[in-house]
Amino acid sequence: MIQTYDGWMRAALDEAGAALPSGDVPVGAVVIDRDGQVIGRGHNVREATGDPTGHAEMVALRSAAQARGKWRLDGCSLVVTLEPCTMCAGASVLARVDRVVFGADDPKAGAVGSLWDVVRDRRLNHRPEVVAGVLREECATLLRDFFQTHRATGLP
Repeated sequence: MIQTYDGWMRAALDEAGAALPSGDVPVGAVVIDRDGQVIGRGHNVREATGDPTGHAEMVALRSAAQARGKWRLDGCSLVVTLEPCTMCAGASVLARVDRVVFGADDPKAGAVGSLWDVVRDRRLNHRPEVVAGVLREECATLLRDFFQTHRATGLP
């Protein structure tokens, strides 16, 4: 059976939209357990909270760990609209997720193959499977539109 992640990526896209009212970059993430249930959700909250670690992946991983009652998220998949940065890629390794699924590549800060490849570094004790490019165009369009609007309005 071929695994499809489109439905879960759509849940992550819904989360990404929740970042827009606060002016945060629209990135969303969900954590899926081995039974296919969403156990963690998150979207960027850096602007809303002033927290530099307020990335969608970090929020979703914290939410999933709280739901599970433990920090180990073995058997889980992290599904995120944008390729994780070094912090978020490292957190996925430390949380022991089985796989990282992402939509749009991030050539400027991506750490799951674009600029770095933290999750597949052989020196680490855990290496999640990577599934890249799920609903890539939808994820990229959301980000492109956001940044075009910000540039047009002169927002930071």
